Amino acid sequence: MTPTDLVQERLLSLEGLSRRRCGWRTYSQKTVFTNGVFDLIHPGHLTYLAEAAGLGQRLIIGVNSDESVRRLKGDRRPIMPLAARMQLLAGLFYVDGVIAFDEDTPIELIKALKPDVLVKGGDYTEDSIVGAPEVRSWGGEVKVLSFIEGQSSTGIIERLRG
Repeated sequence: MTPTDLVQERLLSLEGLSRRRCGWRTYSQKTVFTNGVFDLIHPGHLTYLAEAAGLGQRLIIGVNSDESVRRLKGDRRPIMPLAARMQLLAGLFYVDGVIAFDEDTPIELIKALKPDVLVKGGDYTEDSIVGAPEVRSWGGEVKVLSFIEGQSSTGIIERLRG
């Protein structure tokens, strides 16, 4: 399998990801879910995702669609289109699945996939994480990971726009 094939294999629909999730569950592989915009991937993202991957055997990333990003961050975002953001994430060796969502939150994905661990970055609190009550209801964990100061896509974009 070529690296390009591997990336394409990780870009999944909900149906495809649900099938994989069932297989991983069969082998008791703990699945971690996180989500975000991931516009202009930077070292903070990489550190965060590596830390998230270390909490289980499988890492799924939900990515806001371009329309969702515009609703949340304004008409000048995203900088990178959805396909590019997803491809970059799928190319990371510790990522097992990447899926887009059009809603403002990933709650429907979380309910459908039932991850064992739900993760967000240090700019969140456990109580503010969308899907936290649901994940806890089926015995899953909710984790807030470290935040690397000065590492944000918004900050990078602001510096570029000067």
